Amino acid sequence: MASKDTSSRSQDVKRTMEIEPEFSRRRSLLQINRGLEELLEATPSEREALARRFHLVEIRSLVCSFALVALPEDRVAAEGKLQADVVQRCVITNEPVDERVDEIFSLRFVPRREMIPDEALDIEALLAADYDEVPYDGHVIDLGEAAAEQLALALDPYPRKAGEGLDNFVEVVPEEDKIPSEEVKTPFSVLSQLKDIGKKG
Repeated sequence: MASKDTSSRSQDVKRTMEIEPEFSRRRSLLQINRGLEELLEATPSEREALARRFHLVEIRSLVCSFALVALPEDRVAAEGKLQADVVQRCVITNEPVDERVDEIFSLRFVPRREMIPDEALDIEALLAADYDEVPYDGHVIDLGEAAAEQLALALDPYPRKAGEGLDNFVEVVPEEDKIPSEEVKTPFSVLSQLKDIGKKG
């Protein structure tokens, strides 16, 4: 008989698995069989939830279009266009930074049972492919979640406010006569000392 702790953990896992994605738009293979075009737009509450998930200040708009075509073996080809206005934090000043995302992408939805294990992947072939493979349960595709994942991939990983960057930092080199030679050791001076020791040896 399972302990209470084990039962509680199982229930927590089950609840986690049942959590709906923040931006969910599910379509069945039956809807896609003859081809399907979709235009999705996230609601204010969905954008707010996605902003929390991706650690963004705000998602002001999120629209994604899909053109879907059914392929053999329950695979689905998708061509998409993602447009979004988001606000991130500057990695230097932590101030808000506006970012416009405008991306065209290609996907292949593949039944999870058909996905190749990571250790067996051909990395070169994967990089050369014109599309990314996305696993799904073999019956229903969540286009909203696919759009959310594309947004995450398209975001600037190092957002910076205009005018802020490493090139704006000026390196100030003190005058040599103001540096006590016995007190300050630079990596170069240490290296020089090591070389001198090597010569003496």
